Amino acid sequence: MFTLRGTWMRGGTSKCWLFNAVDVDPLIPQAGGLDAILTSAFGSGDPRQLDGVGGGSSTTSKAAIVRRSSESGIDVDYLFAQVAIGDRQVEWGSNCGNCATAIGLYALQSGFVPVDSAVTTVRMRNQNTGAILTAEIATPGGMIPTEGDAAVPGTSALGVPVGLTFAGLAADTATLLPTGAPAEQISIENHTYRATMVAAGAPAALFDAADLGLTGAEDNRTIAEHLPLLLRLRRESSLLMGLSKPGDPITHAIPKIGVVGPPVDYRTSAGVDIDEDDYDISVRMLSMLAPHPAIGLTSAVAVAAASTVTGGVVTHNTRVRWPGSLRIGTPAGVLDVDLTTSPDGILESVTLHRAARRIAVAELFVTGPAPALVGLAR
Repeated sequence: MFTLRGTWMRGGTSKCWLFNAVDVDPLIPQAGGLDAILTSAFGSGDPRQLDGVGGGSSTTSKAAIVRRSSESGIDVDYLFAQVAIGDRQVEWGSNCGNCATAIGLYALQSGFVPVDSAVTTVRMRNQNTGAILTAEIATPGGMIPTEGDAAVPGTSALGVPVGLTFAGLAADTATLLPTGAPAEQISIENHTYRATMVAAGAPAALFDAADLGLTGAEDNRTIAEHLPLLLRLRRESSLLMGLSKPGDPITHAIPKIGVVGPPVDYRTSAGVDIDEDDYDISVRMLSMLAPHPAIGLTSAVAVAAASTVTGGVVTHNTRVRWPGSLRIGTPAGVLDVDLTTSPDGILESVTLHRAARRIAVAELFVTGPAPALVGLAR
């Protein structure tokens, strides 16, 4: 057994355990690697993560290792971990915008950055993908906030307002479109599914909901009925995007996979009625092996990027757009996205308005892994 200090944060609609690299690095040799530390700490190998701090869902089984950056112009580097639940595995191939929101506030509250007298900017680099993000947090009079009144779709909990910006998303169209085409077609069992595949925020494949017999505004129970097909489409998309090769182990973190459709009237998971005029495009995403209860921020960035692709699936389904903004209809409600583009239409940055809160600072007592459970115990 060993002890590990950590901070439990909520960022947007995710919960993340954040660890200072100073505390983690010395433990790696004795624990048998970073994967072993996290899967043991989270209780992975049990669908309930009963003997650890994992939350038993993809949005609550997340971690990040945060360190001061040695790079000029960057305040902190962070390594994001999507910790598996029923298996003792960690996905290292992606980023998480909700956790980045939490990391911005964590860096401020933990003294990684000097406090400004008005607004403090935290410049972050995601080590998994190389993505550069900035978090802006109001610090009037140099006061560091511990609570706030900002809300986001998908939770009634309030938190400290955080403006999160993804910058340097794509140098050109070739960088944005890994297959080189604004739309691709995948055929499965004599049926063709159209998708726009982008690499911005996170690699994502966004399929036309109509090809699946959907509108894109269904509830998650309906989306779950299409899970086997969506997982097959994720695998085929991964091959087309060059993220994997035939015979490689199947991963579930990337590419992000989802369906998009035009705005229609729908009801959120909280029972709120949304009018078709209140948003621009319907989006339903997967999170690992289940429908996402809202939308991951890296997926939202990917949707925003795809909305700039002429001839793409997202552009085809976007009904109304205000210059510099995109309103995304999700199961939890409407997410507003601000975007800037270059004169030639290349996406330069995406900003989302989020909320974060520190839940706990704790010392974890981490044991070695127990035998994996085959099924749920009663």
